[in-house]
Amino acid sequence: MALFSRRRTPSTPLDGVDTVLADLDGVVYAGPGALPHAVESLNEAGRTRRLGYITNNASRTDASVAAHLSGLGLDVAPHDVVTSPQAAMRLLAGIIPPPATILVVGGDGLVDELGKAGYTVTRSAQDEPSAVVQGFAPEVAWTDLAEASFALQLPEDEGGIPWIATNTDWTIPRERGVAPGNGTLVSAVHTAVGRLATVAGKPETPIFEEALARFEAKKALFIGDRLDTDILGASRAGIDSALVLTGIDRPKHVLAAPEGSRPTFVLSDLRELHQPYPEAVARDGAFHVNGAAVRVSGADVEIVAESDSQIDLLRAGAAAIWASGTPVFVLRVPEKLYADPFHRP
Repeated sequence: MALFSRRRTPSTPLDGVDTVLADLDGVVYAGPGALPHAVESLNEAGRTRRLGYITNNASRTDASVAAHLSGLGLDVAPHDVVTSPQAAMRLLAGIIPPPATILVVGGDGLVDELGKAGYTVTRSAQDEPSAVVQGFAPEVAWTDLAEASFALQLPEDEGGIPWIATNTDWTIPRERGVAPGNGTLVSAVHTAVGRLATVAGKPETPIFEEALARFEAKKALFIGDRLDTDILGASRAGIDSALVLTGIDRPKHVLAAPEGSRPTFVLSDLRELHQPYPEAVARDGAFHVNGAAVRVSGADVEIVAESDSQIDLLRAGAAAIWASGTPVFVLRVPEKLYADPFHRP
């Protein structure tokens, strides 16, 4: 995916888009409160386009997520929320039909979706489950991980049961800081049984496939704050993406983004969804974005023109570094290029 629009005249990231899909934490809110400009910008987008929300968080139901978003001022129904447990059900239905018994490691979000799909839920390997589905919940304990391990002792190619993980995010942001996420818990079971789970959530494609099908999207734009899950997942699903600098990943991560995890657009905040997006123009050995210009010369990244816009300087720098084909860690990058005046939680 390219970072910049190839259109000759400036257009907004929303031009030609019929469906906007947004991640939640770091895009819409940080903790319980909305991020600046997020609600009004998304409401504006939703007036003329289908608007949906995608979350890897398996601990909450779609109804509880919708209620949270509605409380922030967004017009959201449960059907507008696509969760990793729903994507897991999409995978599970193709392997084990209901009303099979499924061993659950997780919370209400996962139990609710299994119930709606017609499956029988158990917490014990002694009930001889037909599959294990694992998702994050704060109350997940060692005993839950042990039951999953007992049920998954036999490799699948030797007749063992399937194992689906809602997602494998290594960390999860909490009010007191960053804590272990579902990927850490899945890794604990993997260490015990030597097996790999099939993953439903970002950056894998089932969660995007669920969203595209549900909203009947012809041309979608996905908005996220993490390159390794949001942008990589959108790339794998073949849809354009916007990285917004209000969450986890920062300018230095943008400059270092590997191929496949490079967003179509980089935004300071969601107001820029509705603003003309500048094209990066290669000229005289440098990449120009409005008044900013950056080039790579040998092992040096050089700022040719700073401009008054830090976001345009970052866009120009990313275009130059990515086009060079040189890993950023072997380049000398001026600090000004990855300055970070952007809002973050």
